[in-house]
Formats: sequence, structure tokens, C-alpha cells
Amino acid sequence: MTDFDASDIAAMRREGDLRSFLRDQLRAGRTKTSAPPAPPPKPPGYRPGAWPAGTRPPDPRPIRHTAADWQRELDRYRTGQGHDNDPCRCGNC
Repeated sequence: MTDFDASDIAAMRREGDLRSFLRDQLRAGRTKTSAPPAPPPKPPGYRPGAWPAGTRPPDPRPIRHTAADWQRELDRYRTGQGHDNDPCRCGNC
């Protein structure tokens, strides 16, 4: 029964059937849940857990400066010596 109105509800309430009707409606709604959509098809040659064909993992990021390099430049900055790209060694360029 899917087409009911306020008069039907009032009649079920008078007869004492409203509670069982609502429970039946809830039970029917739970069983009507649709199945989840199917996953998209896998491409040809798909291997689970592997990189796609013709690719490889990315290279590790290169380490450009060591801790000693950072410390040396920090000491030069603190003493006001400037840096290697400073043409006049004034510390402001």
C-alpha cells in the first residue's frame, strides 16, 4: 500500500493498526535498498598492486643541501658575511 492519505491514517489509528502499518512500511523500505553501482571495468592488462604498464615509481627527491651546508650559511648570515652570490660582499645584495 503506497497511496494512503490522512483519512487512511486516521482510520488505522482508530482501529489500532497504525503502529503495525508503520513498522511494515519501515521494513519494506529497508528491503528495497538498491545494490551499490558496479565498479568500472578494469583496463586491459591490469595487475592489482602494480604500477600501470609503461610507468615506474617516481624518483626520490634529491637532497640539495646537507646539514653542514645549512649550518655554514647560517653562521655566515649571523656574522654578516653575505652569501656566495653577493658581488660586493656587503651582505645586502
